[in-house]
Amino acid sequence: MRGRRLLIRLVIGAIIIAFAFWTRYTNTEINPYTGKEQVINLSSDEEIAIGLQNTPHMEQEYGGLYPSQEGQDLVRKVGNNLVNNSIARETPYKYNFHLLADPNTVNAFALPGGQVFITYALFSRLENEDQLAGVLGHEIGHVLGRHSAERIANSEFWKSVSQGAQVGANAGQVVNGIGNRTLLGNSREDELESDDLGVRFMIKAGYNPDEMIRVMEILKASSGPSQGPEYQSDHPSPDNRIQHIKASIKKYQGSGG
Repeated sequence: MRGRRLLIRLVIGAIIIAFAFWTRYTNTEINPYTGKEQVINLSSDEEIAIGLQNTPHMEQEYGGLYPSQEGQDLVRKVGNNLVNNSIARETPYKYNFHLLADPNTVNAFALPGGQVFITYALFSRLENEDQLAGVLGHEIGHVLGRHSAERIANSEFWKSVSQGAQVGANAGQVVNGIGNRTLLGNSREDELESDDLGVRFMIKAGYNPDEMIRVMEILKASSGPSQGPEYQSDHPSPDNRIQHIKASIKKYQGSGG
């Protein structure tokens, strides 16, 4: 009887895992803007909805919007200039740019669907509009690259595989670990892809892409002896990113952007 129950658990677990892999396979597509093969299980409308729903929470978490209309206008102007002069304008996303009031957390990030944020702590360290364009261009790259949607799909996949393993052989914790490491690897790859896209957007919009290198130097200088700024969390080091940015500048300037 015990052996029969074990067999049933193994069969159910195998079915759950097989279904997870089948779902992953059927949701694989090519990103039309980057050419990258991705697993995506959200529509662009769903991404936009997720971003809009989470915007108030993000604003609250970072102390609300920075109370300067001039600062907000500058962030919106530079962000919209990047979008309107690049392939980002061809996407279905609704881009909005927000300057957050947080004076301590050096950070910038994007939600699915086009909501882009930069904290005052990072904004105040930037020296010119070109550097701001570098930060915002990078975040637009995350939106266009559908990185959040990809992470959501990967997270759901590994959750399903973990559930199947737990049912079949009580091995869920091991599989969960594999999933987390995979997600971390994708995140670092996404950062480099977004840097590359950011350089491309800057050149198209008439900004100096060399200033993105200076942004990396600012981020590096902002890190303490034991902990980097939140912007760098789980990301390639600024020095590593600088090398990739230099290669992207050479690539796009050589090809006319």
